[in-house]
Amino acid sequence: MAKMEKVLRGDFKEILSVIEDGILRGSATASLEDSSDFAGGGSRCSVRVFERYSMLGSNRVSMSVTLFQGGDDLIYLSAITSGGSQAMFMKLNTFGEEAFLEKLDEVLGRL
Repeated sequence: MAKMEKVLRGDFKEILSVIEDGILRGSATASLEDSSDFAGGGSRCSVRVFERYSMLGSNRVSMSVTLFQGGDDLIYLSAITSGGSQAMFMKLNTFGEEAFLEKLDEVLGRL
């Protein structure tokens, strides 16, 4: 498992759209598995779960991306990847997970 957390500023919907488009267009095997959106009391929260094939690990890797905005202008991002290992009792490699987060970091650099 690998994790990235950031604090962003900008338009919530635009940031979410840039993330979705960037991840889905950034890999031929990437897919949006599911999504969830909540809003209330001046707060918003969006969750996206992506999946892609990792050639390096010969397996599929998932990434959950959560965006949260409270009453201020700050947007909190948490991205967690999972998968990427074929071992039974412990993770031998996390290359695919880390590469997926690197792709997200690249996408966020476009904001």
